[in-house]
Order: sequence, then C-alpha cells, then structure tokens
Amino acid sequence: MIPSRLPAVRLAPLAAALMLAACATPPPAASPTLAAGQQATVDGTVVSVDTTPWTYDGSAVVKIAAPNGQVDVHLPARWNLCKAPPPEDVQGLKAGDRVRATGTVTDDGALVVCEQAEHGLRRTP
Repeated sequence: MIPSRLPAVRLAPLAAALMLAACATPPPAASPTLAAGQQATVDGTVVSVDTTPWTYDGSAVVKIAAPNGQVDVHLPARWNLCKAPPPEDVQGLKAGDRVRATGTVTDDGALVVCEQAEHGLRRTP
C-alpha cells in the first residue's frame, strides 16, 4: 500500500500562511511614548549603573525599568557643558532604587539629561 500524500498537500497552504503571518507581525516597541528630539520624563527602577565611560569622556549609562520598557539614561562626563545640574551621588545609585529622569530623547530611545536646566536624574520615594 502506498501512503497518501493528501493530508500533507492540504496542510501546506496553512503552514505557508502561518509563516507569512509570523513574518508580518512587527515586534513590540520598547518605548512607544518616547519620540526622538522630544523632552520626556520617565519614572522607574534602576536596573544598572555604568560609569566606566566617564573615564574616557563618554556618558555614564543608568538603565531604568519603566512601565513602557527599559530606558537608558545618559549622563555626560563634562557637566560644565550642560545646562542641567549634575545628578547627586551617581556612584551611590544601585539596582532597585526608584528614580525620575528628565531629558531629551535620542534616536535610539535613550534620554540625555544635559540640554536644559530642568533635566536631571533624581531619586524618588
């Protein structure tokens, strides 16, 4: 007896449709409310703090878990070039601390807290 290929032939269009649907579904946006070039305020919990880039004039990065996804907050090394006051005790921040960051949104969805006097990274209760 020769096995029938009929069930495989019937399932092929269904399998193709499922594969196309999976490819057409966009991934969820990490920060849907943050638009590049805009000012934004994000409340969240510190995930990590990396001040190593300050050793070569880069920006320290504080990662914050916010309700709309993770946001990287960039803290420039040269605060004398910023209008915003330097944040207090960045070295003392640790995972789990509650914070509020206000800054300018970059093209990759990060916040830079430097451009305006109201910008900053502050602990919250």
